[in-house]
Amino acid sequence: MRLGVLDVGSNTVHLLVVDAHRGGHPTAQHDDRWLLRLAEHVGDDDVLSKEGEKALVKAVQKACDQAEKLGCEEVLALVTSAIREARNGMEVLDRVRQRTGVRLQVTSGEEEARLTFLAARRWYGWSAGRLLVLDIGGGSLELASGVDEDPDVALSVPLGAGRMTRRFLPEAATGGRPDLAALEALTEHAADVLRPAAKKLRHAGPPDLVAATSKTFRTLARLTGAAPYSAGLRVPRELTADGLGQLIGFVSRIESRALAELRGVSPDRAHQVPAGAAVAQAAMQALDLPSVRICPWALREGVILRRLDSLGSA
Repeated sequence: MRLGVLDVGSNTVHLLVVDAHRGGHPTAQHDDRWLLRLAEHVGDDDVLSKEGEKALVKAVQKACDQAEKLGCEEVLALVTSAIREARNGMEVLDRVRQRTGVRLQVTSGEEEARLTFLAARRWYGWSAGRLLVLDIGGGSLELASGVDEDPDVALSVPLGAGRMTRRFLPEAATGGRPDLAALEALTEHAADVLRPAAKKLRHAGPPDLVAATSKTFRTLARLTGAAPYSAGLRVPRELTADGLGQLIGFVSRIESRALAELRGVSPDRAHQVPAGAAVAQAAMQALDLPSVRICPWALREGVILRRLDSLGSA
């Protein structure tokens, strides 16, 4: 069957269309995204602005039109941290449904971690043993560990690359260079937030394989020498703690407008690279990880796999 996943995140509205069947490998047929930066439309009062809502409705309608043209039998639609945390989030979702016919499901941070873990488990298989998965989004960082397809521990902490950029490095968002003192403060904040999460993950047991997903981790790996996306999904890629440390030294001294010109960096996310690198380093240090493997499957693939599993048990 042809399935679509519509993922409304803090940065983008992302449509992934795959051909899939239970027990088979989901094959991507179409991948499209619309940059909204919804989190930036949420004010200090935690309310999503009318402008942000209007942009969301427009993007969801475009995605639905695209999915219909591509012959999707079903579209699985979900929202993550930006709408989840807005005080008027549920009201906005009601209006989106009224105007587009799409019922967006609110996904908790823990559920994000579980779905991403499922995707990584299916990608690496049972031979991976105890698997630890890290995923840096725009609003949050998800972590999960386990030996089965459902993790023993699944956590979400508010350390997304976009969130940390807005809070600590606003000059990077306008194309400037990160303030070094603010970057150090971000690192200390991330370490404090991660301390209890790391304790729970260590208590679950040492991992046999550590995987990292998300655009942020892929970009960091690419900047430290990993193969480009064009080389294919199955080319091994990793991010080392040593390489990440060197990269932070570089990105902390370059303007984000210049960083956007480097290969492997999306211009619309370049300003989030310093914060994303700081969060990644804090997580790897908290969990004593010398390196992580970059997994090409993440939340959207996990949603598809969960849906296919449900068809088999119906």
